[in-house]
Amino acid sequence: MVKIRLRRTGTKKRASFRIVVAPSRAPRDGRFLEILGHYNPRHDPPTVVVNEERLFHWMSQGAQLTDSLKRILISKGILDSSGKKPEAEAPVAEEPAAEAEAAA
Repeated sequence: MVKIRLRRTGTKKRASFRIVVAPSRAPRDGRFLEILGHYNPRHDPPTVVVNEERLFHWMSQGAQLTDSLKRILISKGILDSSGKKPEAEAPVAEEPAAEAEAAA
């Protein structure tokens, strides 16, 4: 099984993390398949940079998010509360108003 999880980087007591795709049996800071982005909790507010295209590609291939990473991505709005890609909001129809102005 493949997991999308955090890999710790940085120095002692100054942690930052990479978001990686890794086999579930690999150690936390061990072997990985691809780097998808990074997360820095030391900034205010914490920064999250993710290649969303590759994230959703790996999720479509069956990769599972860890609970901590899922919580981070939901709080930043990258995922919705169910852990899926947020649906694009339907555009608001403004045509009737434009037609009413043209008729006047």
